[in-house]
Amino acid sequence: MKIGDVIEEALIAVSANKIRTALTVLGIVIGIASVVALTAIGQGSQATITASIEAAGSNLVTVVPGAARNAGIVRGAFGGARTLKVTDAEAIAQLPLAEAVAPQVTGRYQVVAASGNANVQVIATTASYQQVRNVDIASGTFFSDQQGEDASRVAVLGSQVALDLFGDPAEGGTDPVGQTIRIKSSKFTVIGVAASKGGMGADTADNSIYVPLKTGQKLLAGQTTYLSQVSVQAVDADSMSDLQADITALLLDRHNISDPDSADFRVINQADLASTMTSTSRTLTLLLAAIAGISLVVGGIGIMNMMLTTVTERTREIGLRKAVGARRRDVSIQFLVEAMLLTFAGGIIGVVFGWLVSLGIERWAGLDSVITVQWVVIAFGLSALVGIVFGFYPARRAASLSPIEALRYE
Repeated sequence: MKIGDVIEEALIAVSANKIRTALTVLGIVIGIASVVALTAIGQGSQATITASIEAAGSNLVTVVPGAARNAGIVRGAFGGARTLKVTDAEAIAQLPLAEAVAPQVTGRYQVVAASGNANVQVIATTASYQQVRNVDIASGTFFSDQQGEDASRVAVLGSQVALDLFGDPAEGGTDPVGQTIRIKSSKFTVIGVAASKGGMGADTADNSIYVPLKTGQKLLAGQTTYLSQVSVQAVDADSMSDLQADITALLLDRHNISDPDSADFRVINQADLASTMTSTSRTLTLLLAAIAGISLVVGGIGIMNMMLTTVTERTREIGLRKAVGARRRDVSIQFLVEAMLLTFAGGIIGVVFGWLVSLGIERWAGLDSVITVQWVVIAFGLSALVGIVFGFYPARRAASLSPIEALRYE
């Protein structure tokens, strides 16, 4: 039997009952669309996390205060513990593998301007923060080392903070540069606005304000000794692990700690963090794909049910074909092709529908989605596999029918 004849007969067979065929294909469409859409969201989340980590700075090693607990949790990190001092940051800056060091004190404060107010993260740091954390300036300038030494009352706004306080200048808002804001009863002059970095959460770069370290320590934190964290830029990507080890050894010695497990600080390597987050995101993507695969299995069961019904309805046809010389293989191939035809059609429609759903989620829900050729091929391959697996039994049952018994069937 020629393959063209087999496909033609399969098309005629599946189109004989259009409503039943459409409902069966719908199950495959939903399954494939779920795989494509959910994996696109997972891939989008992975890309967003990677971009956020990279935007935080290049070759970055971060030191935070607080004792590490189980599962890597740091007790009292990011300002809750007072174990990291300004003198520690100064010592780290002397390490050969440290390109630049940016100590910082962080807190949330109510910020008031003439045209608005907001509760945002305020980062008191040094001028080197711009280099270490890749802070691009959209307008104005970042504060200088001299302004830091003079404890000048100047501030650089994140892009979202600037919009919240002054509006969009292109739509009638006020240009923030040169304006005055009040942070915790102290007045600051805005000298710059940072370019948007994006990211999720309340404490992103776009939702932050940067002020000189000495200014923030005196006016906001009320102390000049302790730090919330220290950001360190390595001389190159290959030196990050060595720099991490050097910082750990240095601080253990300075804090008179002999057991590394008892350290009252944590040194975080950006590369290790990126690898962990990427691995977690990849696991989430696979989990979403597995969940979506359940609906694909349900669609496959629907195909098996339809094909078994078709075998019963066409028993006399099968008997007649076998009586005039059709072999078991010919009958088996005929019904298997019909099942695969249904799943291929559902696969194509499902991929297109899943792509449209992912675009809709990205537009209306604000979640990034990335459709990759890899997952489209996997989804389409799954639809073919479903057709073979769930079409095999009905095809085998049809081929095993006795021609005499089949012709007697009413």
